Amino acid sequence: MKENKKSRNWFNIEYRHIQNKKLVVTVSVLLRLSVVGTLVAQAFNGNFENVYTCILALILFTIPSLIERRLHIDLPDTLEIIILFFIYAAEILGEIQEYYVIIPFWDDILHTLNGFLFAAVGFSLVNILNRDKRVMLRLSPFYMAVMAFCFSMTIGVLWEFFEWGVDSLMAKDMQKDTIVQAIHSVTLHPEGRNIPVHVKDIADVILVHSDGSQTPLGVGGYLDIGLIDTMSDLLVNFIGAVVFSVIGFFYVKSQGKGKLASQFIPQLMDKQQEPEKQEEL
Repeated sequence: MKENKKSRNWFNIEYRHIQNKKLVVTVSVLLRLSVVGTLVAQAFNGNFENVYTCILALILFTIPSLIERRLHIDLPDTLEIIILFFIYAAEILGEIQEYYVIIPFWDDILHTLNGFLFAAVGFSLVNILNRDKRVMLRLSPFYMAVMAFCFSMTIGVLWEFFEWGVDSLMAKDMQKDTIVQAIHSVTLHPEGRNIPVHVKDIADVILVHSDGSQTPLGVGGYLDIGLIDTMSDLLVNFIGAVVFSVIGFFYVKSQGKGKLASQFIPQLMDKQQEPEKQEEL
């Protein structure tokens, strides 16, 4: 009897929660339907690697609500919607629809957004600890902004490690190539000295195979295998992290009065606040 009452109470809370987040639920349902449709189409065409990507996207879609339920954290609607669109843009549009190749700056846009979002996550973690009376931690607005920035950049670096690992171990190409017309390398020095040799006006790359045959690639330059892409990703991640860190700094400085920052900063619901908030839902 007690379990049934508890179950009914949980259902009522979840129903009120859905009613209060109609826009988030609508966006989530539409994106999931789109992913399911893509999954069916990819399965029908025999592209099972893309099927796994769709399944991964559906799993990732559950993370925001899981965080709210398990950690008792209230995610702002704006943040939650952006996270859902980010997952869809990265996995479905980027990987399956090949936007990473079709749209030149697609990867840069997502990495900029990634830097912004993870700075928000890092800032929120410190902000929650700052407000928790059980934790002896009181950081100034400046140090909170620095922590948010460092958290975001750390995630960005770890992601680049992941991309490099996938490319190396699974023969993928997550670190996209860049065509350049000039290189500077000490490896090409005829005497093996630490002096860079400058090679300019590169028009093409010709592969010389072990049997002596040659294959011109016709790419219009030298093939840089990922370095420029990695540094570009980290640079735009840096920009996104700086932007939110500045926003977060003024948010704390104004004692939480900033409307823009409040749309991206999750709030912790303690045991005293949670029932009250649930009754409002």
